[in-house]
Amino acid sequence: MTDWRYKQNRDGGWAYNQGCSWTEPTAFVLLAQIATKIDRPSFEAGMKFLRSTQRSDGGWSPHPEVTESTWVTALAALMPEEAIGADRVKQALEWLEGQTGRESTWSFEFQQWIHGIREKNPEGWPWFPNTAAWVIPTSLGILAFERGLTHGENRSLRGRVNQARQFLFARMCADGGWNHGANRALGRDGDSYPETTGIALLALHGASRAPMNINDAAAIERAKQAARRHLAVCKTAEGTAWLRMGLAAHGEVSPLQFPPVSRTTVDAALTAISSGFCNPLLS
Repeated sequence: MTDWRYKQNRDGGWAYNQGCSWTEPTAFVLLAQIATKIDRPSFEAGMKFLRSTQRSDGGWSPHPEVTESTWVTALAALMPEEAIGADRVKQALEWLEGQTGRESTWSFEFQQWIHGIREKNPEGWPWFPNTAAWVIPTSLGILAFERGLTHGENRSLRGRVNQARQFLFARMCADGGWNHGANRALGRDGDSYPETTGIALLALHGASRAPMNINDAAAIERAKQAARRHLAVCKTAEGTAWLRMGLAAHGEVSPLQFPPVSRTTVDAALTAISSGFCNPLLS
């Protein structure tokens, strides 16, 4: 079991490898401790760092010196309310609710109308405000909103979750998995990647328990098949961890006999989460 104290900075956060603290590795280490074993002093110091870096708009930036809230807000929103504070989670969800991919704006819809496309584009989440939506921030947005919905039903949050699920279904590649964004480029089908396939499948765990149309149900089965194929040959710790979590969310446990080498703090944290007795991303 990893002793996270050895790489923890004096401010309570963690670096990607060495150096100053960043929001992403700090959040994943805290989730890893929840999934395995919490070292109380280390955990409290990490939570103190995370609480101190929330911005006035309710979001989080990748690093304290970055002056704009971004996708990492969804990671902070996955923290237990009793640890980070219910008001902070509420503010984070409100910030996330105000974010959507640029392709979901009126200008994109007008272009669709010009080309005869009448269906509204499903809303996902971008990496940075006012940019296009992508698979990973959309998947994390779903997980954050679903965590928020465990504390009480909210029609607006539920609507965004449903929209984001449809965004993922619409971005599925021909092979059943996902890449970072578009499933086609220059008239050709795009290939899916291990980490994006795993995280999207994890985010769709709630869809398999809710009423679905036959196309969505079939899509999830295709995604599980793609995840199995990726997992059989995946060489990276990040990809392996997300694939295992994605399949586990749909009831498939994948034993890990030879763990890939973790090259970053995030790699090690994700490996711990995927191997833990519980999955804090879904609880």
